[in-house]
Amino acid sequence: MAQTNTKPSVSPGVVIGIGILAASSASIFIRFAQVYVPSLVIAAFRLTLATLILAPFALTRHRHEIQTISRQKWILAIASGLFLALHFISWTTSLEFTDVVSSVMLVSTVPIWVALLSPLFLHESASRYAIFGMGLAILGGFIIAFSDVCQIGAGGINCRIDSINISNRALIGDLLALMGAVMAAGYVMIGRKLRRDMALLSYVFVVYGIAALVLVILVITTGNTFIGYPTEAYAWLVLLALVPQLIGHTSFNWALRYLSAGFVSISLLGEPIGSAILAYIFLAEAPTLGNMFGAILILIGIYLASISERKKKEPINNVS
Repeated sequence: MAQTNTKPSVSPGVVIGIGILAASSASIFIRFAQVYVPSLVIAAFRLTLATLILAPFALTRHRHEIQTISRQKWILAIASGLFLALHFISWTTSLEFTDVVSSVMLVSTVPIWVALLSPLFLHESASRYAIFGMGLAILGGFIIAFSDVCQIGAGGINCRIDSINISNRALIGDLLALMGAVMAAGYVMIGRKLRRDMALLSYVFVVYGIAALVLVILVITTGNTFIGYPTEAYAWLVLLALVPQLIGHTSFNWALRYLSAGFVSISLLGEPIGSAILAYIFLAEAPTLGNMFGAILILIGIYLASISERKKKEPINNVS
């Protein structure tokens, strides 16, 4: 699995574990922040702060590369940033409507959508593993949505979908999480093109910055604001930007120097599991039997899709 003979000072396995735990905390921090702050503001604050933290490193180490980005690359970067902004808007909002397990499992289906859409947009053929995995993930997503809307009891199956029923809200949340996965897939596929000859730090700084700009404009035009929230709210927002966005993703990218892309990609399956555990501990959200069964199918599906990604140059980065 190792990609280099250089011995790291810290075990890559330990770093991967830290990365999974850090990334798993995203949904928890979002839930706590949503008590005070609109979802759109949360998404904008997260990416804006991450961009500002990356700025001094990107502008000192890769200033020339950023200054010489071609017009074609800027067009792709803008499109990638738009997809990333839409990903964070839809997924963050989904946590207002549905439980953490359903939301995180559905938004984690990014590899499935990449495998499905790559033949159309990247002319990369989908393997039989990816196709079968996609089928399992779709079935798992349907089971999760069904369990959020319907209850199985002694009297049979009872499904109620109306404008005031909480089940309807859960279904909306599930669909928003699924939309977040599709948007993230667009971000990943464009990233494959850009990352062929762009440094990682340059790429994430530019794309994060574009996504942050889009979200800030939306915050202003919708009449929202970044000021006036309790101190506790800002604490959750800062933690959201530092822990899952920077520590989590940086850990995965650091590990790629010592571990194969396939191993790192498959390790990301630990994030939805970690999110479910943290949701149970901090939010008292216990998954239903339907949630768990659907989640198992989705995890198997993502694993099979990840197998098809092993031979490709760029891994599927987690964006949650």
